[in-house]
Amino acid sequence: MTIFMAIWLRLSLFFILSKTLDFVLLPAVWLVALLLGALVAQPWGQAQRRWLRAAGLLVLLGTNNALVNEALLAWEKPPVALRAVAPADAVVVLTGVTAISKSPHDRVYLQHGADRVIDALWLYRSGRARRIIISGGSGAVLSVANTEAKDLATVLRLAAVPKEDILLEERSRNTRENAKFTKELLSKHPAIKSLVLVTSGFHQRRALACFAKVGLYPQSFPADFYTTDRSWTPDYWLVPDIGALGRWSLLLHEMAGYAVYKVAGYC
Repeated sequence: MTIFMAIWLRLSLFFILSKTLDFVLLPAVWLVALLLGALVAQPWGQAQRRWLRAAGLLVLLGTNNALVNEALLAWEKPPVALRAVAPADAVVVLTGVTAISKSPHDRVYLQHGADRVIDALWLYRSGRARRIIISGGSGAVLSVANTEAKDLATVLRLAAVPKEDILLEERSRNTRENAKFTKELLSKHPAIKSLVLVTSGFHQRRALACFAKVGLYPQSFPADFYTTDRSWTPDYWLVPDIGALGRWSLLLHEMAGYAVYKVAGYC
C-alpha cells in the first residue's frame, strides 16, 4: 500500500466514522433504544420499569426548551456587532447550508443556516470585507451535481456581488479541510492578509481552532443561532418543545466533534 492510499483510507474512515457518530449521538436513537429495552425485558419486571423510567426521564429533560437553550448559550459564540468588526481583506463563509442533493438542479435550496451567506453579504456591503471566500465542497457520501461553494456563489451573484470579488474553495468536506484548503487558496492570493470567519455560532469554536492550527487567525463573526434570549416567563421554563431534541443532537454532535478534533490534532 502506497503512502497516498494509506492517507486516503485514513481520511475516508474518519469521514465515515464521523457520520456514524452523528447517528449514535441522536437523543431520539437513545429514546428508541430505551423503549426497545423495555419491550424485551421481563414483562412487568423491575428491569422493564427501569427502562421505562429512563425513557420518561430522557423525554422530560430532552424536550425542555430552557435546558437546551441554556446549554447552547454556554457553547455558542455570541453575536458580534457589525461596527465591532475591523475592515478586512476578505470574509470566509463556511458552507453546510444547502440541499445539494435536491433536484431539479436549476436553483439553490437553502436550509437552516442560510444567514451565513447573508451575514457574509452584510460584511461585504458594509465595507467590512473587500472579497468573499466560500469554503465547502460536499459532505455527501455520493457524488452531487454542484458543490456548496458554487451554489452559494450563485446566491451572491444574484445579490449583484461581482464575480471577481468571489473566491471558491470547493474541495473541503469538513471543518479541518475548510481551514487547510482555505490556507492553500490564500497562498495564490497574497494580497489577502486579514480575514473574518462566518459560520454558525455553535460551530465557530471548532472552526476558529482549526484555522488557528493552520496559521490563520480571522475575526469571529458568528451566524445561524439556535438560541433565543433568556426569558423568565413560565413558557420558557415549563412548556415542552419536541424541537429541543434536535437542538440537543446538534450540541452533542458539535461537542463530540470538537473533542475528536482535539484528540486527532486538527484543532
